[in-house]
Formats: sequence, C-alpha cells, structure tokens
Amino acid sequence: MLSNLQQEFVLHFGEMGSRWGINRTVGQIYAVLFLSEDALNADEIVEALGVSRSNVSMGLKELQAWQLVRLKHITGDRRDYFTTPDDLWEIVRTLVDQRKQREIDPTLSKLRELQMQRPTGKADAHAHAKIEELHELIELLTGWYDDMNKLETERLVQLLKLGSKLQNIIGKTGKIIPLGRNKKGA
Repeated sequence: MLSNLQQEFVLHFGEMGSRWGINRTVGQIYAVLFLSEDALNADEIVEALGVSRSNVSMGLKELQAWQLVRLKHITGDRRDYFTTPDDLWEIVRTLVDQRKQREIDPTLSKLRELQMQRPTGKADAHAHAKIEELHELIELLTGWYDDMNKLETERLVQLLKLGSKLQNIIGKTGKIIPLGRNKKGA
C-alpha cells in the first residue's frame, strides 16, 4: 500500500506524464518504481496502483523501450522485477537523450532534407530561409546539448548552479570578460 505522500506523488506524476506525452498509467508506474526502496514485480505494481495487469505489462515495456527502468532477477523467483536507476542525473540524462533521439533527430533529418530542395517561388524562398534558420538554431542547441552531456555530473551541477553568474562572465556588452579581471581590466 502507498502512503498518502506516495499516492500524491504518483497521481501527480501520472498527470504530468500525460502532459509530457506519455500515458498516465506509465507515468504512475514509473513514479511507484522511483519511490520504491526495492525492485518490484508486475503484481506488486498492479496492487499499488489498482490497474490491470495488462496495463502494467504494457507500461513496463514502454519504460524499458525508453531505457528508464532496469530489469532485475531475484534468485529463486522466476518473476521479473523492475527498478529505476539510483542516480537521478542518470535518469534525467536518459530521458533527455531518448527525447532527443525520438523528437529532435528526426526533425533535424527532415530539415536537412527540406534544405536540399530548391525554392520555386517567392513563398518557397521565404519558407526555405525560415527552415534554414530553424535548422541552424536546432543544430546550435543540439551541439550545446552534446557538449553538456559529455560533462561529468559534478561539473554539470556546478555549471547549472552558476546561473546568472554567467552573465557576469559575458558582461553586459556581450563580450567575454577574462576570468580574474574586473570589468575595467584591473
């Protein structure tokens, strides 16, 4: 049985899941696994959520396809058990990587394909220019993502904590100010 705290989290995660483009039950399954101290089998998830076994099975397959859950076997038990990674950053990196593969990469491919077409008129020329602009922006963002993804978690956390302090490094003029010097160069 889930505590009130757990139930609220699971229900909210299901609601958010549907806003993020996944089935509500899949979001709830993930939330139950995320909060659980131990790996759970499908029957335990069914009991925790009060949903059908087939819903849980389908949800677990979807979560496995997203590489967000891990299959675990327990000696002497023939059932499959499931768990989430312990490292929250690993979960976030996996989720972002999967979304990039499923959403961004196909869009980049399509934009490249469209850029190869010759505009046939004024409207096409305008559309072509917009497509090129969008392609450049997405390439810039994915390049940044690739750079950030290479960072060790500790360094990434440090970078994220810098926040508005980065503005001081760049300065109000937009020029990069060398570290160790103030704005007047002293």
